[in-house]
Amino acid sequence: MNARITLAALNAMPPEVFAATLGAIYEHSPWFAERAAEKRPFDDLEQLQAAMASEVCNAAVREQLDLLLAHPELAGKAAIRGELTAESTREQKGAGLDQCTPEEFDRLQALNRAYREKFGFPFIIAVKGHTRQSILAAMSSRLQHDRERELRECVEQVIQIGRFRIAELVGA
Repeated sequence: MNARITLAALNAMPPEVFAATLGAIYEHSPWFAERAAEKRPFDDLEQLQAAMASEVCNAAVREQLDLLLAHPELAGKAAIRGELTAESTREQKGAGLDQCTPEEFDRLQALNRAYREKFGFPFIIAVKGHTRQSILAAMSSRLQHDRERELRECVEQVIQIGRFRIAELVGA
């Protein structure tokens, strides 16, 4: 998702090319872009973002869970093994998660485990604008929620991640 593309080009693409171009907006879940392609043409960036978000919001709970489960844990095994998508790598690095002290890393791993054990899916936060400390604080705080609230929160965070990624990818 490095090269910027125009909205006009996206609107003119065959559906399969549109879906391939935006398929990485939501982690390993290209079907949301496939569905959003049917809503073209988009008049502006906000309309595109809203269409993509709508597909996530209106998805069945099972699809939403699959979307959440496709996300890596923050500074988790995939990051350690270098298996993150380019987008996730850039975002986590931007939040300083690649610079954790040993204590922060241990705390992050413990919170990741506790969160997944409690809710059955990974902790998700749109890390743009966050620091390691604010992420750790959010993890601790959100562990107090019930599963239904966290499912909604994670879906909202995924939508926000998508908004950021679309804004980076799509130009005027």
